[in-house]
Amino acid sequence: MRRPRVLLADDHRLLREAFAQLLEPGCDVVGAVADGRALLEAARELRPDIVVLDVAMPLLNGLDAARQLKGLMPEVRLIFLTVSEDPDVAAEAFRAGASGYLLKNSAASELFKAIQEVSQGRSYITPLATEGLVGSLIREPGASRGTGQLSTRQREVLQLLAEGRTMKEVARILTITPRTVAFHKYSMMEDLGIKTSAELVHFAIKHHIVVV
Repeated sequence: MRRPRVLLADDHRLLREAFAQLLEPGCDVVGAVADGRALLEAARELRPDIVVLDVAMPLLNGLDAARQLKGLMPEVRLIFLTVSEDPDVAAEAFRAGASGYLLKNSAASELFKAIQEVSQGRSYITPLATEGLVGSLIREPGASRGTGQLSTRQREVLQLLAEGRTMKEVARILTITPRTVAFHKYSMMEDLGIKTSAELVHFAIKHHIVVV
């Protein structure tokens, strides 16, 4: 059987290196990146079979990166490797196209097994994350009130603003004008019934657009 080509995405360098060492006996680790935007660029270039990614990443979080990646490369398999035991986060990961979900504290014993499973077209969920997951999956996505109203661009703008970046910085990262950033910000606030920037940041945290 051909060794799977794996791309790693995590904002902690030591963890990327540890995961690469863990996987190299059975996989070809073709790259490792530190944020969601770098992940999209690397995936286009390297064409991995499997992406192992975290939920919490700067510039573009893992959930939104996953949605965009599945749109670009529907065949790629996604395994979330994260610290979050929140079943709502796990459910959102599978809605975003995940094939696997496991926790970092069990990576040493489960990551290679998860890669074997998803390589054969199956799903893998760590036993530590299954409690409450079924209920979260069958609940209407709209139960996560408000996020369905946001476009992909609005979610990108929201994450960057919630990370504390200025409108000029957001404009440079997204290659748009500061005026367009301001338009998206105030459109979101109006649509969501939010009156202050602080409330907008709280909304981003609550709905896992940015993770603190």
